[in-house]
Amino acid sequence: MANTKGPIIQVTDIVKHYGSVIALNGVSMHVSAGEVLCLLGDNGAGKSTLIKTLSGVVRPSSGQFLVEGEPVNFTSPRAALDAGIATVYQDLAMIPLMSITRNFFMGREPLKGFIPFRHVDFKHCNEVTREEMHKIGIDVRDPNQAVGTLSGGERQCVAIARAVYFGAKVLILDEPTSALGVAQTSMVLKYIHQVRQKGLGVIFITHNVRHAYAVADRFTILNRGQTLGTYAKSDITMDELQNLMAGGKELQQLSEGLGGTI
Repeated sequence: MANTKGPIIQVTDIVKHYGSVIALNGVSMHVSAGEVLCLLGDNGAGKSTLIKTLSGVVRPSSGQFLVEGEPVNFTSPRAALDAGIATVYQDLAMIPLMSITRNFFMGREPLKGFIPFRHVDFKHCNEVTREEMHKIGIDVRDPNQAVGTLSGGERQCVAIARAVYFGAKVLILDEPTSALGVAQTSMVLKYIHQVRQKGLGVIFITHNVRHAYAVADRFTILNRGQTLGTYAKSDITMDELQNLMAGGKELQQLSEGLGGTI
């Protein structure tokens, strides 16, 4: 159940121009602790640009961006991470030939010893990696095995667990189930539910209405860089969501023009 406190992230009338191209045109949304907000939209809807804006990769041309009620203006992804906003992209930002542990702690390796003899505390890293993976139901026999030996769903869970461990308040998940089979998709959706139960806010970007409906509390529909609306799960059916995302009236007009074949 979503938290009744104020939103962790709130964006209002976000606009992003690339020259004469308008990628985002007045997008508004928010997500609270313990809530899954699903961003739905077809290709070209503006999902990727919005992700980059929220994660500090690009700066909006105009609009208001609040984190826990305070205005922010991220100048880099590191600034977003420091504010507790972690993004898990489709490519997972992992190196397949490196170990699970090295990928889990990449860029944040704990050191021990004294200068000039400081070195990575691999024992601690392995213990943490094994423990965090066990929490999500994945028993890693050897945390030093290459992360590329894991299934797609397991790699997604490693990326999410890494973000949670390092203190994320909001998780932005970019199409986490797009290239997964049924069993692996189920694993990722279950873990998203676990993350919500821990009190994190989750922004789940997808174009798969079935996956969205399984875990989301609310849905924001994007179309051509604009917000078509935000709906609570209790106020909209899966078919209505699919219709809105696919173009609504435009799709109906096309169907009628083709003799009702769509």
